[in-house]
Amino acid sequence: MSMDVICVTNRKLCKGDFLKQIRTIARAKPKYIILREKDMTNDEYVCLARKVIEICNSTETKLICNTFIEAAEAVKAHGIHLPLSLAEKSTYTTKPLGISVHSLEDAIKANNLGADYIIYGHIFATDCKKGLEPRGVESLQNICSTVNIPVYAIGGITPENAALAKSAGAAGVCLMSSLMQSDNPQKIIAMIKQL
Repeated sequence: MSMDVICVTNRKLCKGDFLKQIRTIARAKPKYIILREKDMTNDEYVCLARKVIEICNSTETKLICNTFIEAAEAVKAHGIHLPLSLAEKSTYTTKPLGISVHSLEDAIKANNLGADYIIYGHIFATDCKKGLEPRGVESLQNICSTVNIPVYAIGGITPENAALAKSAGAAGVCLMSSLMQSDNPQKIIAMIKQL
């Protein structure tokens, strides 16, 4: 079975035009594009999400809104992704629901909350979490064997180490920096999908 790839956005990491990069990524058909632009106001986010969902809809790639629940409903996103703290107190209706977790305890809570998938990390050392010890493949394996929903690994994922996440039981991997900054994101996605 091929590996799923999820693109997690960060427009500030883009070297060129953000929407152009999203268009290129969407054409490579990752499972989801999670629009994770935490510093925006709700109105700014809705405006950007409308443009991104238009791109996604033309390529069959699904847009997941991150944290902005009302925006997800307003733009008819394909799902919502939340931190566990927000998921615990939200009354969301948008599905699929993804939840970010950072421990086995978090993963079990997310599973019990009805998450459709969880993102766990960071697995490998990454510039996004400089100085923080990665959680490693063993802890990923522990989570994958405990919950009964897909687990996606995040943090320092490359085409070279993605196979380790797969062998630990992950349904796929999430990429941010590499896809935002690459001149050839399609190649990266294709390499991981074929693992």
